[in-house]
Parts: sequence; C-alpha cells; structure tokens
Amino acid sequence: MVHLTLQPTRSPTELARTMSDQDREDLAYILLQLLPRSRLAVLRDRINSLLEFDILGLLPDEVALHVLSYLPWQSLLCCSAVNRRWRALAEDPSLWKTLCRARGIEWKQPFRPLDLVTLLSSMTLESPIDTDDEGMGDEIYTSSSEPGYESRNSIDVAPIDSNSGSSVKYTPTLKQAVTGNNRHSAPSSLPTSSSFLPNYKLLHQTHTRLYMRFLCSSYRLSTLQARPGGRPHEQGAINLHTSTIYCLQLYTNPQTGVQTLFTGSKDKSIREWDLQTSQFIRVVHNIHLGSVLSLAAHRGLLCSAGSDSRVCLWDLVGNVPLFVIHDHTDSVLAVRFDEKRLVSCSKDETVRTYLFPNVVPHLILEGHRAAVNTVALAGGFLASASGDRSIRIWNADTGGLLRVFENHHSRGIASIDFCPPYILSGSSDKHIRLIDINTGKGWSTNKELDTVAPPNESSTPEADLELVTCVDEEYMSPSISGVCNTCGHGVVLGASAHGTIPGQAGMLRLKRYSNAHTGLVRSVCMNEEWVVSGSYDSTVKMWNRKTGAFIGDLTGGHAGRVFGIGFDCTKIVSVGEDQRICLWDFAHGIDTPFIKL
Repeated sequence: MVHLTLQPTRSPTELARTMSDQDREDLAYILLQLLPRSRLAVLRDRINSLLEFDILGLLPDEVALHVLSYLPWQSLLCCSAVNRRWRALAEDPSLWKTLCRARGIEWKQPFRPLDLVTLLSSMTLESPIDTDDEGMGDEIYTSSSEPGYESRNSIDVAPIDSNSGSSVKYTPTLKQAVTGNNRHSAPSSLPTSSSFLPNYKLLHQTHTRLYMRFLCSSYRLSTLQARPGGRPHEQGAINLHTSTIYCLQLYTNPQTGVQTLFTGSKDKSIREWDLQTSQFIRVVHNIHLGSVLSLAAHRGLLCSAGSDSRVCLWDLVGNVPLFVIHDHTDSVLAVRFDEKRLVSCSKDETVRTYLFPNVVPHLILEGHRAAVNTVALAGGFLASASGDRSIRIWNADTGGLLRVFENHHSRGIASIDFCPPYILSGSSDKHIRLIDINTGKGWSTNKELDTVAPPNESSTPEADLELVTCVDEEYMSPSISGVCNTCGHGVVLGASAHGTIPGQAGMLRLKRYSNAHTGLVRSVCMNEEWVVSGSYDSTVKMWNRKTGAFIGDLTGGHAGRVFGIGFDCTKIVSVGEDQRICLWDFAHGIDTPFIKL
C-alpha cells in the first residue's frame, strides 16, 4: 500500500514570497499576458498607486513648509491643487506672509495714536504773485548770449540761531484734549482691520490683481469736483475750487482709517475730500494770502506753502493752525516734513529746514543758481532740484552737501521724487529721468540720457521666463488663453516679467522715446513698481519703474495742464489748470478694506 502525504494548499501570496525577485517578475509577466486588455487597464491604475510616493506629504509640517518657502507664489498655487494635504501646506499663512513681506505688502493694522500732534498740542504757542504757473520758478540760462549770467559754485550752509529773529508766528494755546471735531466726513463703509484676522494669501492675490490692473491700464475715471447727483448744499459752488488747482496730498486719517485728499488752489484755499464717498469735507482758508502751491500731510498734521512766502502747519484734529512761518523772501514752491523736521524751498534760491517739536529754524541751504522748485525728504537725506538744471543731495542733519548732479536735464527741473538710492525727476525739457544716485545710471525718455539696458541685455534668464498675465473681465484681450490661478479671470500667455512679450525687449527703448511727454513734466512720483508723471500736455503717463517701459496714457481726464499727481496701489489722482480732480480707480469691483494705503 502506498501512503500519500498531502501538502497543505499555499496561497498565491505565500508562494510568491518563496520565489526570487527575478522569478516573481517572470511570473507576473506571464500572468499579464494571459489577461484580457480590459483587465490590464484596471491593473495599470492599481499599479500606478504603488509607484506614487508623496515625499512632501510624509514630511513633518515644519520641514514641508521650509521646502515650500523656496517656491514662488505661482508654484504655491499649483501645489495647492495636488491634494488636501498639499493644499493645507501651500496655503499656510506663514508662506504668504513671507511673500507679502518680500514685496513690501502690509496688512492694514489698527492705527496708532497721533504722537506728533500730541507732542505739539502739549506746548503753549503764541500780496500774491500772479504768474502763469506760480508753482514753478524761472529757469537759469547758461548761454553766453544771456545777459546777467554769473557762475556761482559756492555752497553756504548756515545754522540759524533760534533767537535770531526768525519770523515764526505762533497761535494761541491748543487744548490738551479735543472733544469736538469740525469734520463732516461720512463713516467708512468698510470694516476695520481689527474685525478679521490677516489672510496673507488673499492680501497677496489682491495686490497681484491690482498690479495687473495697472499693467493693463484698466481703470475707471471719475471727477470729484464734477461728480453728479450731489445735493445742492453738498456739491454747490461754495464747496468747489474756483481757480487752478496746483497741488494735492493723499492722506489716511489716523483716527478713522478713512483716506482723504487735500487740494490746494490759486483761490488761496485748501479743501479736503473723502475718497470713499467722493464728498467735500471741509475747507481751510484765511491763512494764505496767495496761491497754495504745495501740500504735505502726515500723522494729524497738514503743512502748506504758498506764493505769499508763507509756510503754515495745521492741526487737522483741532482744525487750527499751529505755526505760520514767514522766512522766505519769495514764493515757497514746495514743502515736506517727517517726524523730525520740516523742509521748504523757494524762488529765493534757498532751502530751509526746521526741527520738531518746536519748529525751530535749523539750516539754510544755499548753492542753487535759480529758484528751487521742489524738495524731497528720505530718512536723513534731503534732495533739492532747481531751475539751474541741477539736483543736490544733502545731509538733512548737518546740511553737508553729499552729491551734485549738474546739467541733469537740458532745461530746468520742475519735479522730483526721492527713494534712496533712486531719484526721479521731471523737467521743462519734456522728459523724465530716473537714476541710481550711487552709480549715476538709469533710464530716461531722452535717449541722450538713457543708460539702462533693455531686459534681454541686462536681466537674468529667470527674469525673462514666460509668465501668465491676468486680465480682468473689464479688459479682455483677443489673445486670452486659459484661466488665472490667482483670481479666476482670463489670462494672456507670453507676457514677460517686464510687461513686454519675450523677443520684443529690443523695442523697449523705442516705445519709451516715442511716448515721451510733449510738454513740461510738472509732477512725478514713484513706488516699487511704477512711475507716474503729469505734464503740461494734459496727460498722465505710467512707466515701469525698473525698466522704464511705457505702460500707458491716462487720457480723457484733463482739458488743460496737469499740475499735481499722487497715487497708491489702488488709484491715481491728478489735478490741474482745468480745476478738475481726476480719480483713476484701479480697484473698482475689488474688495480692499485690508489694503494698507
């Protein structure tokens, strides 16, 4: 009799484990050949899941966030679409806060007390020239055919003794606590920043969308002084300027967070406007005896300068003047101030500085050979520009002359903006120029002064990589292709980082030259991204600050010369000879209560 030993049946898994890797591979291939095509497709999907290995998802949060911190915002948006884990990581507030900080973007924080006004309030304080453009001094001519030209290269810096009889007039004692506020501004229709936590991704996306609006010149134009629909007692002639508007100043009220606009006019008055409601708020008058030529506002104070040679400092809370300074011997063309000092310049060819909190006369800076048309303050530096075609950089503390740019333009300089190391200027020669004061190099609408290279000559390869440019629905282009991950609108493929199409960078200069102003450039200003200029040719123009690329013309606003411009990340405001206050709104339809202006 034969005895058979029965072996227990092995499962396929147990059998496979006893085989070598090569035997298992051969067996798997044989089995796959025996399966129908439909089953192979199902099996392929099951195998793919084994091949995928989410390294980032398996990392601790701290390590994963550190890896993602090296990515640009476009890549973070792509990562957020992978899965829930990646989305949670890619939308972490710390990543977007870092990106916002790199671009200088801030969430609107609760407003701090009026430190400077409080300090000033604690103290006890005791015929116009009618020219065509009172805010501009005469130019100096260096041609030998011009009679009376005299070369003056000496530079005098004279500290002033506070007891030397300087004509600084004082007003009566201010009350320590101002319980009344002679303002009639409408309350803000937007929530305050304390009503919600910071959303840095939303903040970054909103700024990106606004950037694209500027890039595409997508705005809505309104005119404050001509806005229809107001009630007679609100919008009547008594609340409007009656002559040329020479200057403006955007200002955010530290108490309410409401942004307002101050305008100064040839009618000797200063008027304040609420930009949220477009309504007149109040008028400041009976101080200047001539045209108001320059305005500056900061932390509850308003400073004005006029053709009556006066500089006036106002307490905006108490609605009373603090100081009236009458030191210049001719029209005061510009005034600026910060927490430490006040600076003014005049047709008398001098720049004067005063120190807070007592507005004590400090320095008289001399050396310009013609009217000093404008000044700018930036930290401990002071820049002045004149009809003698020069720009001078001073040490604001000592009065020492640090740098002189002679013949910076071919004619007198009318306007500057200063953000070290860059200085921007506009001139009677109809051109604008931006340079680095350390190297003297930069771009200009005058090809003879242009030293910047087009993007394909100077930029890194990464800077010319193709990006996706978002276009709002109000500004749709025929070449739209795809959807923007940032805001969901249509996109144009092929726009470069410089606002031009790759391969066309060589046209950058020609476009800049052909779109130069055709009149005196009366006002210029800049931020990290844009340059805005206003001219006697009735236009307001936009430029890329880094490359000088022409962005667009803001036409249809003014019917006369443009005298003043100002802007922030949501709007451009301009005033001029036609008495219009034009508001170019780039944030229409976008929720911006958290945007710090």
